[in-house]
Amino acid sequence: MRDNLGARSATLPIRFVGDLLMRLGDARRERALACVRRAGIAPALLQQDTARITVEQFAHTYRLLAVELDDETPGYFSRPLRGGTLKFLCLGMLDAANLRVAMHRFCWYFRLLIDDMHYVMTQDGALTRIALVEHVALGPARELILETMLMLVQGVASWMIDRRIAFARLDLAYPQPPYAAEYMHIYPAPAHFEAPVTAFYLDSTLLDAPIRQDKAALSAFLRNAPTDWIYMSGGKRLVTHRVREHIEANLADSPSVEDVAHALHMSARTLARHLAQEGTGFQAVKDALRRDIAIARISRTDEPIASIGNRLGFDDPGSFNRAFKQWTGSPPGAYRKERG
Repeated sequence: MRDNLGARSATLPIRFVGDLLMRLGDARRERALACVRRAGIAPALLQQDTARITVEQFAHTYRLLAVELDDETPGYFSRPLRGGTLKFLCLGMLDAANLRVAMHRFCWYFRLLIDDMHYVMTQDGALTRIALVEHVALGPARELILETMLMLVQGVASWMIDRRIAFARLDLAYPQPPYAAEYMHIYPAPAHFEAPVTAFYLDSTLLDAPIRQDKAALSAFLRNAPTDWIYMSGGKRLVTHRVREHIEANLADSPSVEDVAHALHMSARTLARHLAQEGTGFQAVKDALRRDIAIARISRTDEPIASIGNRLGFDDPGSFNRAFKQWTGSPPGAYRKERG
């Protein structure tokens, strides 16, 4: 039977929360740590570079900070974006004739509100580029700001046309970070680092798509933000995504590489070659999935840790504990200490 965690089992490196706190500085650290605890994250994990959190925990922390600071981009810019900013942005886009008009409004909206950076949209034949032009040095956690603002465009645009949009190309104006492998899940597109400007490219024909949302759907979209902007796997999905989905759907049967290859209508050798081209392998995909499900279950439920390990195919608690510590740098219990 399919595990019902689905895509909600995805996790992120702890640095996403660590960078949020770094941006806020020492003066607001205690208020920020209170939000971290309320999101169910043990603050001690912030000291562990290999620790991970669920997408929901990051989104919950982000929402709590946005409310606490009355800033929907908490501490990012020289002027806060007060509560309600995203709502009014979306309201102004809903009656657009198509996504092209809506995204022009999106770009101009932020040009009016933010002094530190703005979006510029240009079309060059088959591709349209939306660039993030920086006007000032963004300071600590600059990468997080750029990453989040890219997620925002991706999330809003996808929601507007009720279709997951994948980028055709992603340019990032900073060196390749240690966590670059995460980008295949956050932005399913080829990433190019140390570019002159941060920008993404999408198929221009997507901009002709009509707006398919209305005011009635807006409340749910805003309530979930920014959860739905992260781990977008639309468009031409990578083989990695398809393998992960099949393993998760059949986790109780512990499918082998041959089982998954057969389900995807290819040989095991062909599957291995595709995964290698995407910088991963079958066991790495399987372990990442088991790690993410373990973190999600430990963080959200009171299920005994030994039982969680058994569900994931570990015959004894010791082997599960060792694997979990190898995946995250901490024992499973560290992820449950701050719950409640």
